[in-house]
Amino acid sequence: MRGERSHTAGEALLLRLQRLIARARAAGRERGELLALLDDIETARRGLIRESKAIEDETRQTSVRTTAIGAYLRGAQIGRGRRHN
Repeated sequence: MRGERSHTAGEALLLRLQRLIARARAAGRERGELLALLDDIETARRGLIRESKAIEDETRQTSVRTTAIGAYLRGAQIGRGRRHN
């Protein structure tokens, strides 16, 4: 299920960010260390953006399904002679 994978991926990204924060606090002033840290931060940022887009797509799809179900139910009620609100 997409929601469970999303949650797992989100947890992994959160853990990764916590490790990056710890590394940033412990990082010295060496250029190589800082460049590696920046690269890791950028990779994590891209992962978060990708996950955010996936969640946005899932939310949009759920909204469309909800609208379709509502329309179906209204049509079914009208077909039975019931009034709809």
